[in-house]
Amino acid sequence: MINYWWVTRPKRKLNTIPEILASVASVALNEEWSGDRVLHLELECTLEEEGIKRIGERRDQTGGGARTYVALLKSLGLIFKRNNSQKICLTLAGQDILDGKNPIDILSYQVIHYQYPSPFSTSRNVNVNPRFKIRPFLFLLKLLRDPRINYLSQEEIAKVVIVKAENETKACFEDVILRIHALRDFGDNSLEKDFDILYAPSKGGRSGNRFGHLTDIANTLINWLDYTRLIIRDGSNITITPGKEILVDEILSSHFPFIERPEDEEFFQRKYGLGPFHKKDTRNLTSTISITARMVEESRIKKAFISEALKRPIISISSDIVETISALTGCDENLVEDVLNTILCKGTTGTIDAFLANYRDMAFCGRDEATDFEKTTQRILEQIFQFNAYHVGPHGKTPDVLVVSDIEGYLGIFDNKAYARYSISNDHHNRMVTNYIENISHYNKGYSYPLKFFSYIAGGFKSTIDSQLNSITQETNIKGSAISVDNFINLIKMSISAPISHSKFSEIFSIGREIHISDF
Repeated sequence: MINYWWVTRPKRKLNTIPEILASVASVALNEEWSGDRVLHLELECTLEEEGIKRIGERRDQTGGGARTYVALLKSLGLIFKRNNSQKICLTLAGQDILDGKNPIDILSYQVIHYQYPSPFSTSRNVNVNPRFKIRPFLFLLKLLRDPRINYLSQEEIAKVVIVKAENETKACFEDVILRIHALRDFGDNSLEKDFDILYAPSKGGRSGNRFGHLTDIANTLINWLDYTRLIIRDGSNITITPGKEILVDEILSSHFPFIERPEDEEFFQRKYGLGPFHKKDTRNLTSTISITARMVEESRIKKAFISEALKRPIISISSDIVETISALTGCDENLVEDVLNTILCKGTTGTIDAFLANYRDMAFCGRDEATDFEKTTQRILEQIFQFNAYHVGPHGKTPDVLVVSDIEGYLGIFDNKAYARYSISNDHHNRMVTNYIENISHYNKGYSYPLKFFSYIAGGFKSTIDSQLNSITQETNIKGSAISVDNFINLIKMSISAPISHSKFSEIFSIGREIHISDF
């Protein structure tokens, strides 16, 4: 029995959930899942082919990896097994994701409503201690809004919250606050003497580090909550996102009830898996659904489209995207166009939101996805803002992206920094002045336009950023700027609904300081 909060984590972040769901739906929807090792291995192969699951030796040849991904979707209320047939079905929330609705809205709703107990937490292979009757993410938000706490560290979540927060009573809440302050004041000496016995890792859990299994879970919980945009990170600490305090208070004051009967998977999941767009699941799922060849092709098209939409911004159906999806699926281009238009004609922005969620994640990954961050920025500048944009970063002693405006006759340079709080070091200052700005003739792609601005895009910035930008401008006479990835995403969304001229764009990015929403 697991004696702490527990979440399955084949992926520690939620940005690939739409892709995982599409793969599971294409292979296992309306199929009897339990015990079908052939089906499990088929899904495992599909996940590997899509690049979702790492390709590796399957020691047991039973499809255990695929079952972990199915468990992840089940835990988030996106799929369930029918009570009478054991066939996999989509919840309304799962269906909405596949239909192209905003995955951030849907998954944020599911995270906020996540609870113990659930069919997932009580399942034989998980078995979280029944003492836990709690909405874990609501509890975390409540702690963050308490003036006695204000912030939480990953360590505090690991060593106190996930082991001691077992219900939502006032007594439990106050006890957790006391224990957090004790940890802050006295460190590990504040923990119970038999802590390691009480909260030992489950079978197969990591044991090399005394607190490793708890820290892993805390990290995943933070990643899930971060996906909601309700928190921000500052090193290993999290706080409520500035400006989101009222929204968090509204969430905390919404007295939605616990879902009962976790032993009844279909009953529970049809209540939990509503997402933000439904009040009740009234579907009649008793009739047998005949799977036609067209339905199979449509499923393949949706899966390929979701995968592609995570890699590049898609705001309309072009001949290029139709040809790409047709080549990936082998489906007729007319059918592909028909299915894709159906997705985009539902009045949702789900595809671009899924892409932007993935893009935002890159801004906090350090060097792990730095090149992807650069290339994706280039695609955004080209496809959303209509610049000639070039990824020049790999060429050496160059910024990451060069933009060219033939309309206004100027150049601009962007440097991506995948840090939560970036500051321009002396080395980076000299690099911008000497290698990027003064050396622009070496990578300007033959354009003779003047350099209008330089800019940094990062997860966030330290308070010194404005003075550091000004120092570069004083040396080069080129005005610069810095923009957080969240504000850049806001600018992208604004430009999709009302395109920004290149003149206005250069005005924004040569502002001489960090760019805020009020600037555009």
